[in-house]
Amino acid sequence: MGALNVTARPDLAAPVTEAGSTLLALVGEQTPALRADADERDRTGTFPDKVFEHFGTSGVLGGTVPAELGGLGVGSLHDIALVLEEVARADASAALALHVQFSRGLTLTYEWRHGKPEAAALAERMLRDMATGTARVCGAVKDHPSAVTRLEPDGTGGWLLTGQKTLVSMAPVATHFFAYALVESEGRTCLAAPLIARGTPGLTVLDTWDGLGMRSSGTWDIRFDRCRVPDADVLVRGPVGERGDAALAGQTVSSITMLGIYLGIARAARDAAVEWQRGRSGAPAAVRVLVADVEARLYAARATTAAALAEADALTAEAPDPAVRGPRMMTPFQCAKLTLNRLALDIVNDCLTIVGGASYAGASSLSRLYRDVRAGWFMQPYTYPDAVDYLSARALRIDHDDDYMSTRAARFAGRG
Repeated sequence: MGALNVTARPDLAAPVTEAGSTLLALVGEQTPALRADADERDRTGTFPDKVFEHFGTSGVLGGTVPAELGGLGVGSLHDIALVLEEVARADASAALALHVQFSRGLTLTYEWRHGKPEAAALAERMLRDMATGTARVCGAVKDHPSAVTRLEPDGTGGWLLTGQKTLVSMAPVATHFFAYALVESEGRTCLAAPLIARGTPGLTVLDTWDGLGMRSSGTWDIRFDRCRVPDADVLVRGPVGERGDAALAGQTVSSITMLGIYLGIARAARDAAVEWQRGRSGAPAAVRVLVADVEARLYAARATTAAALAEADALTAEAPDPAVRGPRMMTPFQCAKLTLNRLALDIVNDCLTIVGGASYAGASSLSRLYRDVRAGWFMQPYTYPDAVDYLSARALRIDHDDDYMSTRAARFAGRG
């Protein structure tokens, strides 16, 4: 009988690229500092400014910038998720903020390589600054309930941006914002992504965050009052309501690595509960059952997450057409996200039960993890209701527009 030719699959045990290993080592230098005061920053809602300063000078903030432009060149979604998992084990809020920078690096890299000349030029300019840590770029996507963000001509070839965005993570240290807005172009309402520098007249960063969890992520509001935007700093995404699967590829790449954050929370809870129990003499049978369940659920969560990341990495390399790979990436991503959201929540809940009443105190790290893990259910793409719509429509072959950005914009296109 011949020997089996077995190819190892990524399992989130270690990076699969040299660049990923470098990035993991660099963030590891700061995780002890993050872990040391994570609970205190959670209580005060304080962003870890000093750690992010170090992330900038050490090259971490340029982790997903191509090496040709001065970054570390980490393009493996598996490796980026692994890095975010490591940070989240110390502080999920910091991991969420770091994800924002990594995500912009990935999406701007695509524009640099495949976008129109004007988009490629804007992307290269930003990526070079991100590589040095001087540019920290947020995506300002969700409109505040009070306003629809709009872009209008200023009469001189540029644009004026007005509106307000909410839930913008990493805002305290951001230097630039990509603020998704509605714009009228050639008689149609389109979705655009203007880039606005901090300090632009009319831009106000509002310290409004008082969340249940992710309290030190700097998830603030941004207000725009007729902010001037040069034409070269506007990316037009296409007509609102235009159907197509191409957008799903970019949405997957920009968001799938967040799975590492919630896996990191689950691992941190498991480690805290197991360490607590090991320090006691004996373990009741019920506690041992819970520990076994936690181990099994954590294994399932890691395996599901690793499989979805491996599929996304493979499709990125093998299927150049975004319309082809979009749903083939998004579907395993959503299956993994739905599974991980449930498993991670169950894991953290069981860990609180293992430790008992002490875990319910505000001073317990487990209470922070219990609140942080719930945030995964609200993250696009997709929130739980949207994920149900997406997966069920695909399975049942129900006609459904899966581009949540376009469908959300369509709902507000008629509002003033």
